[in-house]
Amino acid sequence: MQPQIILMKEGTDSSQGKPQLISNINACAAVVDAIRTTLGPRGMDKLIVDTKGQATISNDGATIMKQLDIVHPAAKILVDIAKSQDAEVGDGTTTVVLLAGQFLEQCKTLIEEGVHPHAIIRAFRRATNL
Repeated sequence: MQPQIILMKEGTDSSQGKPQLISNINACAAVVDAIRTTLGPRGMDKLIVDTKGQATISNDGATIMKQLDIVHPAAKILVDIAKSQDAEVGDGTTTVVLLAGQFLEQCKTLIEEGVHPHAIIRAFRRATNL
């Protein structure tokens, strides 16, 4: 059996386990917090300035998610969720990201209590069947 060789860029974080799960959830929570205030009748507009200095003002979740320059791989999944929702339905991008964020927040509590991630996933799958 040959040893496995993994090449990573310099400065890449190779942490694993429970601390990495919590870190991924916290990164997603930061994205959720960025767009949470745009939802609802009292939703606030966000001013986003890109690297070229161009300003965008919007309270649309899809627009904000496209404008954010997210580097974290787990947080990028929330952007993909918003893009998929926008492509399939054309609405509800903020809601779907907030819903995913709430699921992750509940998972974080369970993970901190020592519940194995496979048990959490199994429970989510059972809930979808119900």
